[in-house]
Amino acid sequence: MTDDERTATNDAITATYRETETERLLEFSTDDATGGQPTAAVAQNREGYAMLKVRPTADGDELERYYGFEMALDHVGELLGVSPRALPVPDAAADMGM
Repeated sequence: MTDDERTATNDAITATYRETETERLLEFSTDDATGGQPTAAVAQNREGYAMLKVRPTADGDELERYYGFEMALDHVGELLGVSPRALPVPDAAADMGM
């Protein structure tokens, strides 16, 4: 997998996909007007068949679980204060939640 497949950017939002020993992670970050950096993450087990977990950070506590990727992205959009349609999704993460 190339970096181009793992990273996507749209305006001030960056999404990065990576895999750990146990999970597939899609991490989002954006710069807000106050200079902070709001983040959110979607996690799924490495096999790719479990529910998606939305977290404030990749290693943060789970906020909610979803069956569908679109529903998880809706929640991420709320956390970041953007429309879910504005969230970039790297090619490597396009099949999450299926």
